[in-house]
Amino acid sequence: MNNTKSSNQVQRRFIGKFALKRCFLAAKTLLFTIVLLNHGTAGVNAAPKALRPNIQIRNIINTLSVSPSVRIAKDPRNNTLYYLKLNGEIYRVNLGSSTSTLVYNSTNHNVGETQGMAIGSNGTIYLVGNVDLVNNQTKGIIVKGVINSGTGERIWSILAQSAGYPKSKTAYDHRFNGVVVSLDGNFIYVNSGSRTDHGEVQSVNGLYPNTREVGLTACILRLPTNGKNLFLANNRATLKAAGYIFAEGTRNTFDMAFAPNGDLFGTENGPDRDMSEELNWLRLGGNYGFPWRIGGTDNPQQFPNYNPAKDLLLNPKFGAVTKGYFRNDPTFPIRPAGNLIEPIPNFGPDADNYRDPLDGKVKDASVLSQNFSTFTAHRSPLGLVFDTQGVMSPEFKRDGFMLSFTPGDPTGETLPGPFKDASQDLLHLKLTKVGTTNYKLNATRIVEGFSNPIDDEIIGNKIYVLEYGGNQGIWEISMPTR
Repeated sequence: MNNTKSSNQVQRRFIGKFALKRCFLAAKTLLFTIVLLNHGTAGVNAAPKALRPNIQIRNIINTLSVSPSVRIAKDPRNNTLYYLKLNGEIYRVNLGSSTSTLVYNSTNHNVGETQGMAIGSNGTIYLVGNVDLVNNQTKGIIVKGVINSGTGERIWSILAQSAGYPKSKTAYDHRFNGVVVSLDGNFIYVNSGSRTDHGEVQSVNGLYPNTREVGLTACILRLPTNGKNLFLANNRATLKAAGYIFAEGTRNTFDMAFAPNGDLFGTENGPDRDMSEELNWLRLGGNYGFPWRIGGTDNPQQFPNYNPAKDLLLNPKFGAVTKGYFRNDPTFPIRPAGNLIEPIPNFGPDADNYRDPLDGKVKDASVLSQNFSTFTAHRSPLGLVFDTQGVMSPEFKRDGFMLSFTPGDPTGETLPGPFKDASQDLLHLKLTKVGTTNYKLNATRIVEGFSNPIDDEIIGNKIYVLEYGGNQGIWEISMPTR
């Protein structure tokens, strides 16, 4: 998430023309959240629509309030659903009565701004948040609510918190957000997003000269769940020595999920240049390329002859372009030695449009029989879940499903979002392992018309989608079973 752009800049870049007419409720909170994924929010949409006759949809509840909804998770012990607000409120959902009850807030866990939530197999809730500090710094904080065996209530404590580190004072301060619990319950994986759009210098008007990414940014941390008051230094070597760095070279892996075979996957939001969004198979010690490789292609700013005036992938609808963050950059860091892990290629038929860097035209990769890594630019992929129980019909059994946050133009390229791609949908991901090196996938749209879907959870054959936009609905998507 990002919270440092002015209100006008945020409106132009992230809300889009539809939401400019809406009033700001709780201005500080909304400003923080609007720049959540570096992409826009649309006005209130109609109900989502299934693109197959054997998929059923019903609205469970609308969660609209002063603070936006950001996460949904289930307690694996009893499949009870909970949703999280940006201000730290946690609500329990009663699916039978379509109601919700506030069960915890910041007075319980002491985190006033939360972006991540996961629940372990023993019922422990893990929250990820951020705290603003002086001199335009921030720090991440992870707390856990452990079940008291006597009362059944959760006892909250700090699992880890980071040192202060510099924000960029731009729309690209992604900070700490996504979290997932390991299958054995011994670790949590926490995403710390980048502070830059594509690795450029962001010196905060000279306060942090020549600063690009720092030790705590653009990485995925792995922390023991039995930790207490762990300290996360703003130093990559120190974090590695402590065993806290799981993967690096990730721009903003806002959501992660384990597949039925135990492999961990993460969605990746791309930059303001028309470069594709990613799905990655996340592995210990892997470097996923940011900022040198993005969406399966080279970041041209690393090369000494880069001329942004001739770059056909720079779209003036996006802030990093209009602000001149794409520039000839002789001091761009040298690409690290060793292999950088590539995103998973998408063989279509959906979510695979790209802008050709040679002629600037939008093309469909699968129509041209090309693979593509991985999704149409600016989709903001998130909300990743798997049919881990294998209860769905053979077409979907043990497969993945993913949301895309940003409104797109289904027929053209008029919006600051995906081109020739409606987005705001639920994709079916048919993943196939390719040896021991990577996967490939086919992406197919199965539900469309959400209002900025931001997270989902799966219980049996039902996928529960949480919206950030509109009435912030929770929708039950019933998939066909065996």
